[in-house]
Amino acid sequence: MNQTDAVKRLAALAQETRLAVFRALVQAGDAGMTPGTLSETLALAPATLSFHLKELANAGLVASRQEGRYIHYRADYAAMNALVGYLTENCCAGTACGAPATPCC
Repeated sequence: MNQTDAVKRLAALAQETRLAVFRALVQAGDAGMTPGTLSETLALAPATLSFHLKELANAGLVASRQEGRYIHYRADYAAMNALVGYLTENCCAGTACGAPATPCC
């Protein structure tokens, strides 16, 4: 990952609602969630949720798939792990410091 991508992803997460949406999608796992379920879970208006999902998708942090009439959004775990890896790649000058050795999921 390069610095530009890291900044874009961090900027997308540096907003309270988007962070809550992303965390809910991480918690939902690979099955993801529909916008309706996300909207109910987080008590967000559909238009507000749509705006924030678009921002997360533009940052490469969420993916969507069409299933019949429904769209399911899910966290992009590879992108999340790449960001965590970028942030910790030079942690403690290579000494054991408690940073996760392997990515999540």
